[in-house]
Amino acid sequence: MIAVKKPLFQLGQVVATPGALEALEQAGQTPSQFVNRHIVGDWGIVNEEDKEANDLAVRDGSRIMSAYLLKDGTTKVWIITEAVGDDGNRAATTLLLPAEY
Repeated sequence: MIAVKKPLFQLGQVVATPGALEALEQAGQTPSQFVNRHIVGDWGIVNEEDKEANDLAVRDGSRIMSAYLLKDGTTKVWIITEAVGDDGNRAATTLLLPAEY
């Protein structure tokens, strides 16, 4: 049996910066590889404090941020899901390079 994890939160509109898309293409990887990890609570290479903050954010609606290392071993990609807005939804999730923040 294959274990399938359920999404922990809404992503809103998923967008990516040109720099992140170029880095992913050069690494031969896709945005969905990382978005799929992000949405099930695999926060990547963030520190323990940030992991705990993300776990809390899933429950309280605050901002969620993951970080992943691409296959080249040096390039990081961040994924940031905005906090829940007044309408009760998260507006967007953005893939970007740290330098683009």
